[in-house]
Order: sequence, then C-alpha cells, then structure tokens
Amino acid sequence: MNDTILDPQDTGPSKGLDTISLLSSDTRLQGRPKLCSDCGLCDSALKNRMSSACIFVRNQTADIEQRLHGRTRRPDDEQLFGIHRAQYVARMRRPNPHAQWSGIVTSLAARLLEQGQVEAVITTGAAAGTRFQSEPILARTPAEVLATAGNKPCLSPNLRLLDTVREQGIKRLAFIGTSCQVHMLRAIEAELGLDKLYIIGIPCSDNVTYPDLEYFLTQVSRSPQTIVHYEFMQDFSLWMRHENGQTERINYIDFPMDKLHGIFPSSCLSCFDYPNTLADLTVGYMGAPLGWQWVLARTAIGEELFELIRPELELGDLISSGDRTRGMPHYIARLNQPPGAKKPPFLVRKLVAYMQRKKGSKGLEFARAIIEMKLLRNLNYVRSKFPRFEARVVPEHVYHTLAPYADHYQAVFGRPLTPPRESAS
Repeated sequence: MNDTILDPQDTGPSKGLDTISLLSSDTRLQGRPKLCSDCGLCDSALKNRMSSACIFVRNQTADIEQRLHGRTRRPDDEQLFGIHRAQYVARMRRPNPHAQWSGIVTSLAARLLEQGQVEAVITTGAAAGTRFQSEPILARTPAEVLATAGNKPCLSPNLRLLDTVREQGIKRLAFIGTSCQVHMLRAIEAELGLDKLYIIGIPCSDNVTYPDLEYFLTQVSRSPQTIVHYEFMQDFSLWMRHENGQTERINYIDFPMDKLHGIFPSSCLSCFDYPNTLADLTVGYMGAPLGWQWVLARTAIGEELFELIRPELELGDLISSGDRTRGMPHYIARLNQPPGAKKPPFLVRKLVAYMQRKKGSKGLEFARAIIEMKLLRNLNYVRSKFPRFEARVVPEHVYHTLAPYADHYQAVFGRPLTPPRESAS
C-alpha cells in the first residue's frame, strides 16, 4: 500500500478548521453550486441539467417520491426512514472478508451481472495505490464488482460515467451510490434512455475529500496507516479494523472535535437524506443489531433485488429499544456550543460511553436517534451558514420529523423550528 499518512502535528484539515468547506471553490469545480458534493453530473454531457436536478439547488425529494410511489410519506417511521415496502435485518451466509460488512451490496450487484439482468454496474472502487481514495468504476463483470468491496468514504463523481454508459450502448444498468448521487440520477432518469435501472443505495453521512480523510484517521487511530476498514457503529463507537485483523475502537464522546471541526464539506452538512430514501433498495447498518445489516426495500424493483439475494442471506430480527428523546435536549444544547468545546473529564467520558452502550438506543430506535441528530445538526448548519438556501434545500418532512423538539430548539436558538417564509427562498 502507498497511502500517504499525514503527520497530525504538522497539518490540519485541507479547508482549515474555521473555513466553510466549499468544494465549489476548488479549481475543477468552478461555476458549480456553492453546496457541491462532486456527484459527477457536471462532468457529463448532462451538465446543463444541473440547475434543475441538483439536490443542493432544489431538493426534489417529495416530487420524486410522488413519482416513484404515487404517494407521500406516512406520519410514522417513513418520516425518518423514507417510503419503504419492507425492511429486514440480514447478513451474508458466507461473508466477503474484503467487504465493509458482510458484502450484501457487491454480492447483489455481481449476481445481477451473472444472471444477465444488467450489462454494467456503476460503483465505487479505490484509486490505485490507496485503500480509501474513491474512484468511479463501470464494472462489466462480477469479478470487477466484487473487487470494489469495502468502504471508500470519500466524495466520488460516479455520475460522470453516464457518458460511458451511453457510448457503450448499455441499456440495463445497476447503480450503487450515495444519497446525493441517487437524487440527481432520479431527477434525470427519464432522459437516460435505459430499458432497466436498478438503484442500490448506501446510507451516507459526512463523506470527505481524500486529504481530509487521511487527516481524520491520524486524529482517531494509533496506527492510521494500517486501517483496512472502519465504520461508525451501533455501540456509539468507531471501529477500525487493521491489517493484522485487530479492531481498534474509539468512543464517540472521545472524538477530538476541536481538531476535526472543518473537515466535512458544506454539501454533506446540508444534506437531509442520510438513509438514501430514493433508492430501490437501501443497504446499511443503522437499524440493525450489532453485526447485522439493515435493508429497506422501497420499490417493486427493490423487492425484486432483495428476493434475488435472499437465498444467500441469513435473516435476523428487527429490534427497537431505548428512548432517543431523553438525550435530544442535551444534543440540541450542544449544537449551540462552539466547535471543539472542552470535553468532559476522562472518567466522566468512560461512564457516559458505558451508559450509552448499556442503556442507549438500539436497533430501529438507534436509527431514529442518529437520523434525527443529523437532521438537527444539518438544519442548524444551513441556517447559520446558508440561511437563504433553507427554503430550497431543506425538505418539508424535516420539520414534521423534528416537531417534537420544537420547544427545546426555540429555547436554545431563539427561533422557531418551522419552515422559513416562502419569500426567504
């Protein structure tokens, strides 16, 4: 491996600790919206559709859901999880040791190619000589898909491969991608000329640029250069698996936030679709017990995809325990504290971490908690950094979801937790 690990004593986030991380200020992305996740659409022949398709120009989640499902979200878990027909707890009977989890996503995509249901899969691989630097891949064989297994938590312009899809005459396509990529793909879906499109969504939060990822790993690990996989887990800690098979863990409460402030792009901090709600099938972990994956079949195609991989799966039980609402007032108060506020003493942090694992939310309640916290954090970010954008980029369901915390929000921030007036857009 040739990963270059930065010295944490000599550097910081590439955008600076106190700088708004606007990717659109980078030379290659000049002229794009201020909130740019580099999805790749503007690198394709469809770049003229950016203004009408980009999630950061106008969030079209409600319109796309109406087209996909013929209805809006029900006033239940769909407000948080998105519209879905069924949800499952599952894992591969024969896990792929190279995968981030058990390998459901890449195994499913490989199966689509094996059975001739698609001609190609757009997915994300690692750039040569790195483990985590993302690179869009147009896979034409099962082996090419399986070779992309594993986490690449960096921004990736996957939609730029739509030109290659057209040039190669591909009519049946599978797409594995993040929420912003899926939103844009749905917005232009009718113009692609495809006979079949399968969308497998990965829940996504706070991807970073590759230099910022390298910096992040130096701040949270004793041996950043040997990390093979890492993930934020349901036990309120970050798990990092190393080359020797050992797992290193750091509790969320122990994160050095004073050194991490500023590494996340403004686009990720202005996204309101952590659960990738516009995919056909969403495969993640949040709503599952530790060691399992959470799968949501959202459309008829999503149900078809799940049935295709079902024979290779071990199925578990959906669980839900704990009360996320108890800790939310404290979380809202923390949002109003300066970044990098002093951490509690070590023994207090140890106790908090223990109580989170022992008494904290689990299963579906954990998913509800994490999604609500992301919605609160990102709404507050948009309001503080890009207030004029709120009416365009914050979907209506966010306010319905967060309504139970309106009084706490009002008390902390001195403003209502309601949509802005239309004139503010």
